[in-house]
Amino acid sequence: MSKQIYCGKGKSWGVEWKRYTDRDTGAAVRQLTDYYAHHYHVYFTNNGWYDGGRKLLMGGDRENKYNLYSIDLTSGEIIQLTDYTRITVPDDANFQCICVNPTKDEAYFWDMNRLTAIDLTSLDERVIWEAPKGYMRTILNVTSDGQYVIGSLVKDLSDTIETDLQHGYVGFEEIWAAKPHSMIYKTPICGGDTKIVFEDNCWIGHVNTSPAQPGVITFCHEGPWEKVDHRIWALNHDDGKVWKIRERKSESETIGHEYWYADGVTIGYHGADSASGHRFFGRIRYDNSCESETLFPYETGHIHSNDEKFIVGDGNPNYVLIWRYCRDNNTYEGPRALCIHASSRHQQFVHVHPRFSKDGSQVVFTSDRTGYGSPYIVDVPEFDTLPEIK
Repeated sequence: MSKQIYCGKGKSWGVEWKRYTDRDTGAAVRQLTDYYAHHYHVYFTNNGWYDGGRKLLMGGDRENKYNLYSIDLTSGEIIQLTDYTRITVPDDANFQCICVNPTKDEAYFWDMNRLTAIDLTSLDERVIWEAPKGYMRTILNVTSDGQYVIGSLVKDLSDTIETDLQHGYVGFEEIWAAKPHSMIYKTPICGGDTKIVFEDNCWIGHVNTSPAQPGVITFCHEGPWEKVDHRIWALNHDDGKVWKIRERKSESETIGHEYWYADGVTIGYHGADSASGHRFFGRIRYDNSCESETLFPYETGHIHSNDEKFIVGDGNPNYVLIWRYCRDNNTYEGPRALCIHASSRHQQFVHVHPRFSKDGSQVVFTSDRTGYGSPYIVDVPEFDTLPEIK
């Protein structure tokens, strides 16, 4: 490990990555950090790559402080981007919730209740909004035109409900049952007033902006999947129209982990029916047309895809999994083992959360297989060369 060059923002931590061949699958893997502290990539519904895909954002707690870092995927050099001294962080104000502007190298994160922008080149920071106190902040997202940061605020009930969502989802069901007041806001990036575009007495989370339609987002009714009234919702934040995505077809059905395909019009998800035992992958357009669902007998965990051709998931306790779509019979082949992750998944920061790169050639994921969390990048081999999971 290189010696410290200078303190704080802009500090280079040198190169720590390790390359290896996965012993079970033969895939080429890079462990991106090697330090006695946890590091993690951005939540799987958000893109953490920037600078034309040459760099990747990650959160970390080096020196017992929570800060944002960048790794150059060509050289391996790690640069510290922020200089915060806090040693504890709320569930909702961490760098796993960060988002990158799709039109410029700028990112947005919560510094407590201050919505903060950071220029990823100069590292200059500015506060673009102060959220009202008494609310939990959720994952951030940016509209496809780069004009607005959008997210939700949820009434903080921690004074009456024991809450620790980072470690074991403590209070998860109780918060859902309490129907907390929630608001979806949009904040202009270049200045102006923040607007509340939707509110309800229901736990609203996972606001995801369409990668192609600036006015359209999805959000969810958070809580136990089998108990929420309806999981996936859409909102046009320009005119306020709200509608359900993919109506539940039976009371025994659960759906979740929704995300946008790269086309910005298709929504991917997975689900299960406890009565029939069926599990399925699904995709549907934001206007509820072109629904397609495929049965498969396997646990997926979090899933991600750029389109229907390949899906990556973390449902196996040991492996990152990959499925291939067969258009001829509308089925998914697999799963095949992409690589070992072996993460404990004992807290949110070390959940695996796999995500494809923009071109689909790589998958980023997090694991604490060595004892401390680190982001990993695995090159995706030819599907037929990977071992099957029975």
